[in-house]
Amino acid sequence: MSAPPPPRRGLGLRSKTWAMDLIRRHTPTREEMAANKYLAPIAHRFLSPELWRFTRRSVPRGVALGLFAAFIIPVGQIFLAAFLALPARANVPLSALATFITNPFTLPFWLVVANKVGNFTLRLDAAGPQLAQATAESGLWSSALAFVEMAGATAFGFAVLAVVAPSIGYLVASWVWRVVVARKRAKRLKIMEARLDQRLGAQ
Repeated sequence: MSAPPPPRRGLGLRSKTWAMDLIRRHTPTREEMAANKYLAPIAHRFLSPELWRFTRRSVPRGVALGLFAAFIIPVGQIFLAAFLALPARANVPLSALATFITNPFTLPFWLVVANKVGNFTLRLDAAGPQLAQATAESGLWSSALAFVEMAGATAFGFAVLAVVAPSIGYLVASWVWRVVVARKRAKRLKIMEARLDQRLGAQ
């Protein structure tokens, strides 16, 4: 009798937490990463088990690198995050998953946020009215200049987000990791205490 086929990823294999199931469903496997043509030169590195373990150090690093890749470039974020995860020894699945913060559905929102962040950082809002008044005689030139201003401020805003978001993500992921580990330890302790009480009661 032949062995049954392996269960499909995300369907047959289930972990102890819903978060792990979510990560498995929406991130590529080690084999898929290794088989990707864009990662061919370093494909064998993605088979290393340490890049797929959830540890105190790899989890925050993975989140931070994923957020950096998500804001620094508009396309190919997963591959950039995975590439950066290699030397940093970060968690590859979390690096890939964190890049989905910027996607076709959320991109309009982040464009507005990046533009406001860029304008605030560069202080273009104060200089904008004076510049627009100086070029008011030429409507076409004024519109082109306004578009360049907006695009430049938005690009700079994304650069700022690529620095700020990973820092916040690293701190939040570290805190969440500590909370999760503390709860697991408390749960195990309660189970051990309950078993000990049962044994003492049975004597």
